[in-house]
Amino acid sequence: MKENILIDKSIDFGARIVKLHKYLVTEKCESVISKQILRSGTSIGANINEAQYGNSKADFVAKLHIALKEAAETEYWLHILRKSDYLDEKMASSMLFDCIEIKKILIASINTAKESQ
Repeated sequence: MKENILIDKSIDFGARIVKLHKYLVTEKCESVISKQILRSGTSIGANINEAQYGNSKADFVAKLHIALKEAAETEYWLHILRKSDYLDEKMASSMLFDCIEIKKILIASINTAKESQ
């Protein structure tokens, strides 16, 4: 099977988000933002995976746009968690780096798909 870096990165990121949720709930007793970031952070990969089975190029692009919006929301929650001291600078920076990297790949993928329509 052909390697898909975007799917691989989104799965790895989703797993980190699940671990982050667990950490926030058990170590920091935070339940509201942790649920929000769990939903948006795992939705990125779900939409990327779903895009692979789109009915058309337009469907593919639409699913990637949804993934991009979820990545933007996740980035927002990571900033909130850092600024509210739920995450230290090292952890927040690492997660933000991965999230922004996925956003950049999504943007490039969307642009490439649109050009080939």
